[in-house]
Amino acid sequence: MAQVFAAGAAIGTLGGLIGLGGAEFRLPVMIGMFGFAALHAVILKKPMSLAVVAAALLFRIRAAPLDMVLAHWPVVVNLLAGSLAGAWLGAGWATRMRHQTLYKIIAALLLLIAVALVAGHSLPGHGKPLLVGPAQWVAGLLAGFGIGVVASLMGVAGGELLIPTLVLLFGTEIKLAGSLSLAASLPTMIVGFTRYSRDSSFEALGQNKPFVLVMAAGSLVGAGIGGALLGIVPSAVLLPLLSAILVISAVKVWRHK
Repeated sequence: MAQVFAAGAAIGTLGGLIGLGGAEFRLPVMIGMFGFAALHAVILKKPMSLAVVAAALLFRIRAAPLDMVLAHWPVVVNLLAGSLAGAWLGAGWATRMRHQTLYKIIAALLLLIAVALVAGHSLPGHGKPLLVGPAQWVAGLLAGFGIGVVASLMGVAGGELLIPTLVLLFGTEIKLAGSLSLAASLPTMIVGFTRYSRDSSFEALGQNKPFVLVMAAGSLVGAGIGGALLGIVPSAVLLPLLSAILVISAVKVWRHK
């Protein structure tokens, strides 16, 4: 349990340093270090990610007040209209896949997130929306669907993909985009969690409850540490390093049997 807590704290710190939940690092650790099968790792990660994302949303109220977030509810609803359906379908697909197939898909998605991590944090703070009118809403619906599928398959919040979408497609200021992404992530994750609960693999959660609670506690502590250290480590060093970790993790997950 000490090792589980330490791993959770390290993952939470990495996530806190980049303003995310750290779930993208938690998945390869659970598969590689603790030996969970892909589907069980995704299911066990869900409640941890929910706790960290809910806490992160509260922590960010000072940076992006709640009234500002509520003022942009149409954007959140637009993305949710797609992401909720994507999360439900993604979870269903995951429960029907062979473990080896899911390993390959997770590895590919880790590479995608590594690219999004670097690209998303190099975006300007605010700009003009890429599209306007009905075209913007259709694009938001499609983007939300894809993000919901990815988030559900990996058990992540999807902030690495939501934030660039909010900044580029809707022209959202980047700090506000972080809070809006968390607001969209919570319902999406709950829907995915609900879909997974209908599968027999969900029993893994009850069988590993101490593991989940201890790693979640470590992740919350680490997220606080990472948030406190935010800005100390230059992004020019941190982001390529974390992306490299994701690439290495992707290779290991791809080869995992």
